[in-house]
Amino acid sequence: MNRFERKLITEWRRLSLQTDGETVVVGCSGGADSTALLLAVNELIARKKLRYKLVAAHFDHGLRKDSRNDAEFVRKLCEERDITFELGRSQVAKRGNLEENARLARYKFLAKTAEKYDANAVLTGHTINDQAETFLLNLVRGSGPSGLAAMPTARPLEGCQAQLIRPLLRIASREDTVEYCSDLGVDFRSDPMNEDLRFSRVKIRREVIPLLSELNPRIVETLARTAGHFSQDPSGGPSGERLRSTDLLGLEETERLTLIRNWLIARRGHARKLTAAHIKAVSDLAKSVKSGRIAELPGGGVVERSGGWLTYRTK
Repeated sequence: MNRFERKLITEWRRLSLQTDGETVVVGCSGGADSTALLLAVNELIARKKLRYKLVAAHFDHGLRKDSRNDAEFVRKLCEERDITFELGRSQVAKRGNLEENARLARYKFLAKTAEKYDANAVLTGHTINDQAETFLLNLVRGSGPSGLAAMPTARPLEGCQAQLIRPLLRIASREDTVEYCSDLGVDFRSDPMNEDLRFSRVKIRREVIPLLSELNPRIVETLARTAGHFSQDPSGGPSGERLRSTDLLGLEETERLTLIRNWLIARRGHARKLTAAHIKAVSDLAKSVKSGRIAELPGGGVVERSGGWLTYRTK
């Protein structure tokens, strides 16, 4: 078994993921990271280390004239290995933050694919490099502690019942994924937009991190580790599915609201559109004496009080 595959199955078990399930969806752009993940999962299934039906989901944002070539590359890769292929296409809105619009459209497609195949997990190929780049990007934007926190390796995926899993986030760098593809003799696609310095993330990747690496050759690992220091998941912060109402009521209001906010961010995987009003609604729920009451959150999330517990779920 290849070293990359050994690290993946070890991380799979560390995350307490099922090794025997119905279906797993891998989001595959055709780039080195997602291609390596798709190939490694397929190899582990072939070796019976995992027992899943594998679906590769590729989303064409329509942002480049040759983007259909990426889709064709992934389709052919899947045909050669008897992997189910699912293609989504949509014109991404160019008003506002283009990167964010593209990301939201992609995750919406992944959620629809998970629902279609009744998948219990959607995997993405985020690596240690992505963790480091995101940390720097948020730092430059002036984010607080929650914004600087590491991306979680697992979180609910909005719009479906599946979990979004990033199994390479702790164990693999971009160099590792390129090497693994090379070991298997498989090429991968390179997106020209990843070279476009007009995008902040690309500027950080191509200019800022190489400059910082002159001071610290292991800057990527250092930044990813630093992001982990800000994380509420899984370092003992409120990342579980439930909170006990009595525990919340024993806290001062500021501490209670902070804990609820961190818990919601850990469960949702982000803080987008989460306002003070939403956090107060959950706090009021903890004070309620009636079970069955709910507080609705943006993006389809719900917190429900039942039997002295607050439980987060998606609609």
